[in-house]
Amino acid sequence: MMMQELNITNNGGGNMSLDEESSCNHEIVYFGVTNLNYERRTIGSVDTWRCVKCKKIFCEEKQLGIESIVDYVGMPKISPDQKWAVLLCNLKKHKDKWKLVKIKQDDEIQHECVDEKVIKLRVKDFKIEDDKHWNFLIETSINKAVEI
Repeated sequence: MMMQELNITNNGGGNMSLDEESSCNHEIVYFGVTNLNYERRTIGSVDTWRCVKCKKIFCEEKQLGIESIVDYVGMPKISPDQKWAVLLCNLKKHKDKWKLVKIKQDDEIQHECVDEKVIKLRVKDFKIEDDKHWNFLIETSINKAVEI
């Protein structure tokens, strides 16, 4: 009896996926992790994968105690003008303090702050300009622990 292989391309390892925004037929491998520590205890992490061909980075957040299933199949999409970042809110506590976001060099992003109030945060040169919120880029923090 032969098993049917559905939508799987194998060229010796890794996951393959076609990116509509580029001509790369991604071969994605695990690249590393960024641990997020609060008061010297790990409260979450960001897993990072990278295409061995075009070096594009893909990320997924892992918050301790949250076991929800994402609403998409495959690697999360990010446009070429965006970077992965961790947004931190100084008004929230513990595991609610951070979120994985996609940011552009000069843009505004929306953030659900305390009391479920949605606010706009200005981004300049991939940095959030706000006294109660800050961020760091994942690309500079892979295989590191960041104290938040």
